[in-house]
Order: sequence, then structure tokens, then C-alpha cells
Amino acid sequence: MTIQEIQTRKEDQTFDCKSIQISPKALAIPIVAFANADGGDIAIGVSDKNRKIEGVDQYTEKRNELLRVPLDFCNPSVPITSELLPCTDKNGNENHILLMHIPASSELHANQADEAYMRVGDKSRKLSFEERIQLMYDKGERYYEDTSVYGATVDDIDMTAVERYTELIGYTKSAMQYLHENNGFITTNAKGEEQVSVACILLFGKYPQKFFPRGRTRFIRYKGTEERVGAEMNVIKDVTFEGTILDQVKATIAYLETQVEEHTFLGQHGQFVTNRDYPKFVIQEMVVNACCHRAYNIKGTEIQIKMFDNRLVFESPGRLPGTVKPSNIRHTHFSRNPKIAQFLKAYDFVKEFGEGVDRMCRELEANGTSHLSFHLDDFILKITVPKVTEKVIEKDINVTEKVIKTHQEVIEKVIEKAIALNEKLTENRISIIKLIIENPYISKSELSKYVGISENSISRNIEAMRDKYLRRVGPNKGGFWEIIE
Repeated sequence: MTIQEIQTRKEDQTFDCKSIQISPKALAIPIVAFANADGGDIAIGVSDKNRKIEGVDQYTEKRNELLRVPLDFCNPSVPITSELLPCTDKNGNENHILLMHIPASSELHANQADEAYMRVGDKSRKLSFEERIQLMYDKGERYYEDTSVYGATVDDIDMTAVERYTELIGYTKSAMQYLHENNGFITTNAKGEEQVSVACILLFGKYPQKFFPRGRTRFIRYKGTEERVGAEMNVIKDVTFEGTILDQVKATIAYLETQVEEHTFLGQHGQFVTNRDYPKFVIQEMVVNACCHRAYNIKGTEIQIKMFDNRLVFESPGRLPGTVKPSNIRHTHFSRNPKIAQFLKAYDFVKEFGEGVDRMCRELEANGTSHLSFHLDDFILKITVPKVTEKVIEKDINVTEKVIKTHQEVIEKVIEKAIALNEKLTENRISIIKLIIENPYISKSELSKYVGISENSISRNIEAMRDKYLRRVGPNKGGFWEIIE
């Protein structure tokens, strides 16, 4: 950042100017606010009123006092970095500006008075008690899923569901022992009373909506590209899914599949290829993310999935959790509800932590559509999935030739990889790879038909290539194959 930028840039979400005369107590407020939000820079030695450059060289003791603010006046301390920028002050003398760089923090910070602030636009806003607790949940300092549910008892737990899960993960003790000994699902308070956690009710409750009436998923389909109300209301489908999180995930994905349109055409290998308005993996991942990462402490609304003629919009209570931002979401992972995420991973709905968003973006890129877009409306995170436009492959011969050429390049890279591994890919395995490139959702029975070998042989060949040349994305039913080049 240059002196010219500092003088001309308006104060905003990530930038502030402060006079060298600011008190340590006052400076702690913007430092805490930036650390609790997106991070930012504070230029000290520049009047925040008229932007006149005061400099800091003539105030050595004051400058050192301000440099100690992140350590002495912030709780916990904020790990800033700083630099001195050379400048010419308002009197025409050579001087310096102190530039503090405050990183976004995974912790919640407060000042000496135990007041928490967050940067909102160009202001450092003091948080209420409820907002402070919410920020702690968002940053993972506290997990709402671990809190006890008022009025819930062991009788509200479906032990059959617990048994299914313990069998899946190979836990050999009883279902009740599992709840007592793992993840704090059932704990005992100081009075000797058993307490049932939020995660336990959401995952294993007989009827979770008894305690979380809006802990459900709602699908709304609109005619057209806008949401209209009143006399112009254009809702043509309105379906709600309740039950445990697993119940909702399965039912929602299954129903969305009935709403996605498919377009089938004859592919280059003489087999029919189906293009979808929304890729299967994207549908699954968005539903799982909505149920897995929503803020369940926000009880006034449910997850809403809105389908328009040109897009799907997933609205989930809660902000992006922790240090996740739209700019880093493809490669940054943070679980707001880690126990729920671990549960869904056991059921193969979460493949690898942190990979889902990047794979969704790659799926959309492969279909020639724009990326996901993110918008925060108060406490509701809205993620828009663009509809896959009609593929030009059906119309344009030049594009078809280009696609075939790209497929051939992938095959050549896989063969080169096999040579490097001192392996030889048989004709059958190359045929399997070609068919999967053209249709990642192809079934083993379809592969058997086109390759001309039995399904058992297809399975053996796939297992031989798994994790070397092929990777399964998603569950066996509903997932797809990905080529590892």
C-alpha cells in the first residue's frame, strides 16, 4: 500500500486511518473489529478526519505504546504485523506512517473491557451478547451442536438409528454405551441428570422437529426467473422434508432428482449421453452442505431450496463459518458442526473434508457454466447454482471435434502415466476410461454392454484402476467417476 493510496482510499471493511494521538484503549477497538471480521489495515499517523499526514517519527514513545496495543489491550492478543512507510508529512518534513496489518482470526477477540467488536463497512460495531455467542459458534470456539437440548431425554432418541450407525462404523458395544462414551451425545450434569445434545437429537432423534420446528428443508419451485408474491405468486411446487438430518438429505436429493431436466443425445461411441440442468454431484453436495453447515441455533427459519427457470438458490441460516470466505471457499474447510459432518461422512455423503466446493466448481466449469455465487442477507447465506445451458455439442460440429480432441488428450495423459508407473493399460481398460470420460455417471451394466465383457470383469478392471486412474466421487448410487490424469 502506497502513501497515495492511503490518502485517497476511503475507510471501508478492511481499511482505517488513525491519528498518532489516538489512545491505546481506542485503538484496540478497530484492531479487535478487524480481527473478528475479514482482517484489515490501519494507517497510523494520518488524520482520519482530513487525511493530513502527521507522521510518527517525532512520537517514538507513543508509537511504541500503540505497537503494544494488540498484546496489552486485546484479549486474546492479536498477532499483527507492522511496517513503517516513508512519507512527507504536512509540514514538508521526511517522516513515516505506521501501517498495521491485522489478520482475520479464528478466535473471538475483545478489548480490556471485555467488549467484542466487528468491522461492518467503515465502522467498528459493538456486538450484543447474542451476536457475540453467534460469532463464537461461527469461529468454532463453541459448537452449538454440543449444547444440551432443554427437555430432551433418552426416550426421544431412536435407538434403532443409533444401532444402524454403530454397525456402520464398526462399534461393538451397545447403542446406549456409544451415546454415553462418544461425542458427548449424552452427558451427565452436576445434579446427576442426563442431558441430550443438539447433535444427538438432530442425528438420532425420533422426531427432531419436536425441539427444532424449523430444523427442516423446504423446496420451492417458481415459474420464471423471479420470486413473486401476492396476486402474482408464481410458486408451482412447495415441499417440506423433516426427520433426522440423514432423512432430510436422502429425501431432498431424491426429490430434486425428479425436478432436474435431462437432455439425451447420441454420443461419439454410439451410446446415448445425458446432459442435465444441474450435475448430480452438485445437487448432492449443495444439499449436504446446507444440512451439515447450517447454524442450528438460528431457529426462526428452515433451509430453503428455490428452483427458478435459470438457477437453483440454496438459502441456509448462518454465515460462512470460521475463516471461510467466498474468495477462499474452494480450498478452505471449516465445519460449523463437526460431529454432524463426521456422521454424514460415514454414510458417504461427505467424501473428503474440504474437497466438495472445488469439485462442484470443476463440475460446473466442465459444463461451461459460471461458478457458484454467494450472498449474505442478514443471517441467511444464499448460494446460487447456475443452470447448465444447452450444450453446444448437440449443435456445433466444431465444438464436438474440440471435445473429442480434449478427451483424446486426457486418454494420452493416462497412458503416459501408466508407462511412468511401468504398467500397461489393456484395451478393455482404455475403453472403460473412454466411456467414463464421455459419461462420468455411466453404470457398470452399461460399461459391460459397450466394452463387451461381464459386469464382474468390469468391476475387477475398475478396482485395478481405482485411485490410480479412476476416483469415485459420491456414493455408489448417485455418484460419478473422475479421471486421475
